[in-house]
Amino acid sequence: MNSKNTKVKDDFIDTGHGCILYLENITVSFDGFKALDDLNLYIDDGELRCIIGPNGAGKTTMMDVITGKTRPDKGTAFFGQFLDLTQMTEYEISHAGIGRKFQKPTVFKNHTVFENLELALHTNKDIWTSLFRCLTEEQKETINETLKTIGLMEYSKTRAGLLSHGQTQWLEIGMLLVQDPRLLLIDEPVAGMTHQETEQTAELLSSLAGKHSVVVVEHEMDFIRSIANKVTVLHEGHVLAEGSMEDVQNDPNVIEVYLGS
Repeated sequence: MNSKNTKVKDDFIDTGHGCILYLENITVSFDGFKALDDLNLYIDDGELRCIIGPNGAGKTTMMDVITGKTRPDKGTAFFGQFLDLTQMTEYEISHAGIGRKFQKPTVFKNHTVFENLELALHTNKDIWTSLFRCLTEEQKETINETLKTIGLMEYSKTRAGLLSHGQTQWLEIGMLLVQDPRLLLIDEPVAGMTHQETEQTAELLSSLAGKHSVVVVEHEMDFIRSIANKVTVLHEGHVLAEGSMEDVQNDPNVIEVYLGS
């Protein structure tokens, strides 16, 4: 990452008030349908937040707004105190320190696990330029530490296409981690995983909180229970309920529209 991008992270991500992400009165309409309707959401610096809600609740649109893919019709979205996400490009938002992992992994299957992390580390996304560029000792250490974090050290020389589904998901999380994001958006990380992979993913995401702020969108309720400190329930584009897992589970409105009796 160049000095300009580092400066953005260091100087402008002011979390003095405790929050790293502020969404206020966000409304997004598509052909008259309000995907987000006066949404308010605040994420604390270093917290792990779980977002749940029925299909069509606005979860994906919310992440699209945070990452600059979708511009809200109204409302404000700030990263720290000073970065107005509604005025930034997707590229600028990514380099300011927001990383997003989609449900379907996007890795370079014909390259090794180590090479995938190396490609993600370089700001120049040209594959051949990146692979023939010498890594500094600091960069090598970053990759090795990431391999340890995601549990793939012994697979560093394995082609990504040979990994299990769960391992592929962890590799993609690692490809975000080498860029040292302040905020991670993780979309349905355990879909299609085995029980053991799900448990390992819970451990991984829990370990990231503190150094990173982590927002997890997921439908698997047992998984959410295993990692959740605070849960936000979206419904029809706004926050229906928010609190501990116990509070949310016992909320009559949440039971009616999402959890069922």
